[in-house]
Formats: sequence, structure tokens, C-alpha cells
Amino acid sequence: MTYLFDPLPPVLAKTSDGHDYPVRRVFCIGRNYADHAKEMGVEVDREAPFYFTKWAETVIPSGSVMAYPPSTANFHYEAELVVAIGKGGRAIAAADALDHVYGYATGLDMTRRDLQLEARAKGRPWDAGKNVEESSPLGLIHPIAETGPLNEGAIRLMVNGEVKQEADLAELIHPVADLIAFLSNAYRLEPGDLIYTGTPAGVGAVVPGDEIVISVAGLSDTVVTVGPPAGA
Repeated sequence: MTYLFDPLPPVLAKTSDGHDYPVRRVFCIGRNYADHAKEMGVEVDREAPFYFTKWAETVIPSGSVMAYPPSTANFHYEAELVVAIGKGGRAIAAADALDHVYGYATGLDMTRRDLQLEARAKGRPWDAGKNVEESSPLGLIHPIAETGPLNEGAIRLMVNGEVKQEADLAELIHPVADLIAFLSNAYRLEPGDLIYTGTPAGVGAVVPGDEIVISVAGLSDTVVTVGPPAGA
């Protein structure tokens, strides 16, 4: 077989047990904390989760310097609990959902907020605001056998040492098992799929030079620094 060009190498995330986790797809859940939905001026849909997708290539490891992206003047942080799928399935029952979880990690869904809000106002997709290079920093993935189910526990984000977001996983409107059940009715989930489960209230903008730290009880922190504008 002859390729026209070399395919990109797989995106590999690190795990606490020393393995590489190949990232396949990224699902991001929106409006999953009531206070965040309120600060964004939208209603919470308690009947069904709201979600969007991002490229696997947006995932970068903790410790990275993340380039400030082009076409924005309002680049926002969103702290997230991330679920790593380890066993595939379709139409998974919520009662069986955690059997499909490989593990959990801390993460960030970075957002070009000005572009997102412009698209939202026009009823257009959010790709320009959300699906952005280097916009999905991810910490070390801890196997569920190590952590147990994460249904509660503190989630926190700091910028330059100052707490900006703080909540409890128990406040998730749609918990992890329900998210897996919901997504698996629309897609066959596969090993390598990541689910970013939503962000608490307190989102805000960063500038080059800022250090962002995301913590979730029982998991390793994700730490990234905002770098100079992309291409600078």
C-alpha cells in the first residue's frame, strides 16, 4: 500500500498504570452543572444531555504549553471530569455503563467564547468556538479499579494560584452512567473514546503566561500554561 502522504500518528494519553491510551473520539457535554448553565444564560435540559464533539488531535497532555489560538480575544477555561471508555458497546444500560469505563482523568475544554456565543446567537454549530487545536488538555488517566466510581468529590480550577471554579461532582445534572447510556444510543462507543462531562460555574478568560491547574478529588492534576499566539 502506498500513501499519498504519511498519516498522523495516534494521539496517546498516559495512564497511571504505565500504559498509553489511544484517543479515538472526544465527546463534550454542555450545560451539565446548573450554575454554569445559568451564568451562560441558558436553560438546563434535564431530559437529555447536550453535547458536541472535538477531534482527537485537540487532546494534549498535562505539562503542555498551549498556544493561544487565532481568531479570538476571549479564550475561556472550563474544568472537566473526563471519562475514558475501555469497552465498546451500543445501547448500554445505565446500570451497566460503568463496566465500559477504563478510567477517569482531569481535563479542560478550552473555548473561543466570542466565536461560540456568536454561533449560538445565529443558531449555528459551535465548531469554531470549541473544536480548536490544543483545546482539550488531559491529565493522567486513572483506571476505575484504582479510583472506584466517581460520583462525588471536589472539582476545582485555579488560574495563577487563584481559585476560579469550585464545585462537587455530585452536582452533575447527568451523571457518568447516564451520559454513557445516552451517547451509546446515538453511537457505538469504542475503547479510546473520551467523554468530557461538563464544567461548573466560574468560567473566564485567560491570557498568554497564565497557568491553569485543574483538580478532581482522587485524580492527578492537569497543569497547562497558556503560550504565545499560535504561529507567533
